Amino acid sequence: MLKQERQREIVELLGTEGKLIAAELSSRLGVSEDTIRRDLGELDAEGKIMRVHGGALSRLPQTISYVERKTLQVEAKSAVGRAAAALVKSGQLLFLDGGTTTLQVARSIPKSCRLTVVTNSPPIAAELNEHPMVEIILLGGRLLKESQVVVGQETVEQIQQFRADLLFLGACAIHRKAGITIPHLEEAPVKRALMQCATHAVAVATADKLNATAPYVVAPVEELSYLVTEASAGEAVLKKYRKLGITVLTA
Repeated sequence: MLKQERQREIVELLGTEGKLIAAELSSRLGVSEDTIRRDLGELDAEGKIMRVHGGALSRLPQTISYVERKTLQVEAKSAVGRAAAALVKSGQLLFLDGGTTTLQVARSIPKSCRLTVVTNSPPIAAELNEHPMVEIILLGGRLLKESQVVVGQETVEQIQQFRADLLFLGACAIHRKAGITIPHLEEAPVKRALMQCATHAVAVATADKLNATAPYVVAPVEELSYLVTEASAGEAVLKKYRKLGITVLTA
């Protein structure tokens, strides 16, 4: 196998599996570990994969600031937000995780719904401030500026005081094998606590977040009750999540 063919195979395998171990990859492709390490280094330098100790991850699209993300894919996020908000019923207690897509969920909550919303996101709390029927509980903690969410042990302990009917989870990367992953380590315990304290977890994600991975694991994807995403993700991709017992809704 030529180098170009081997490296293309590595990228394709990552797209399917989300994570590769260098020693296992060496055996699968019939080349030395040194060769695999060189391949991974070159692919990482080209921005095609994310090289990590002992192997590689598929690369999450470049993370950018919250302010910048608010201006991207607005129509798609709005559609996903409306589809997700259709799950809300009056009288529920909701967790609304931070993120620009979960912000669209907040904007789509019907004005007739009487709810209690617990959130780690100051922008979401501000968005819901004008909703006439929503009681807002804003969690405390250290503000992670790039994501506009609060994090830390204090945040986790506050979350554990609630039992939510639904969690709308801001999903940075979702992969059926690698799980739900994120680029910021500090957010992982908070998202994990939100999932543990909710009856149903609803991941809201644009199509580009599917089959992607980031360095820090939140939970297995099987812990989701719902995945709300774009129909453009394609049935071939979506049916693999349905096979895991996840209800998939499309916008």
